[in-house]
Amino acid sequence: MSIDLNALSGAELVALKKEADKALASLEARKRSEALKAVEAAAKEHGFTLKELMGGKPAASKSGGVARYANPSDSSQTWTGKGRQPDWFKAALDAGQSRDDLEI
Repeated sequence: MSIDLNALSGAELVALKKEADKALASLEARKRSEALKAVEAAAKEHGFTLKELMGGKPAASKSGGVARYANPSDSSQTWTGKGRQPDWFKAALDAGQSRDDLEI
């Protein structure tokens, strides 16, 4: 794919950069999710859960509370249910999921 960047206006370049940044973030999230699923499958194949192999304690948020919700497309993103709702949580609710669907 080849784009003549010199032919684009400043606004078009900014929009292209935003789209590229968003695509890269999405790609990274998908790769992280695939890697996590592969690790969980490997642990299960050996008779363990990933939690058992990693010490058995649930991940704590930055505020020190225990995570109650996880992003279904990237389980490394969690939320305690306190404070401001993360963007992924709002997006999931807007997409028709319920709070119960996002609970860990």
